[in-house]
Amino acid sequence: MHFPVRVPIEVRFSDLDILKHVNNAVYLTYDEVARGHYLRRAGAAIESGHFVVARAEVDYLRPILFGQPVEVALRVERVGHSSLRTLGEIWAEGCLAARTRVVVVWLEEGRPARIPDWLRAGIRALEQDPVEGL
Repeated sequence: MHFPVRVPIEVRFSDLDILKHVNNAVYLTYDEVARGHYLRRAGAAIESGHFVVARAEVDYLRPILFGQPVEVALRVERVGHSSLRTLGEIWAEGCLAARTRVVVVWLEEGRPARIPDWLRAGIRALEQDPVEGL
């Protein structure tokens, strides 16, 4: 599967839980970092509007430990009227550690709004596989 954005992540000591592996909630932070890179590459700018998370799913496949090299791969699976759904994969030491699906909603002046055509075009340019709704 094609992932147009891949972001290296440095595991911080503060990411760890009492069992000395990355806390489950931090996986969504890693996903958020990659989503920010993706949206900037697609042309999103805070001045014009922004996304908020409406739904997040994580399939935890293996623990991530301190010092392991981590990479997050991200793509857009679906674009709707005012929302889009991303698919992310979090890799640690070359093994798939988690898969994420996140729905974000585009806001303008604090209200859901249609995702602008220029952003749709930016997403289309990043994705080589067809995206549902584009």
